[in-house]
Amino acid sequence: MVSTKQLCEHYPFLNQNTMRYLRHIGEGPACFAINGRVYYRLTEVDRWLAAQEAATTRGGAA
Repeated sequence: MVSTKQLCEHYPFLNQNTMRYLRHIGEGPACFAINGRVYYRLTEVDRWLAAQEAATTRGGAA
């Protein structure tokens, strides 16, 4: 599990503010809170990224 900051360091194309917004509107990867801090499982983030890729791939297989 990683914090939002660690997640954005692991995936430099993700932004902390964007992740907060996506969490707010219920569109981001699955996450959970412990003592008021938000954490993500990298396997869930990878699954979410794969779904985003599948939903937006244009022009055949990537």
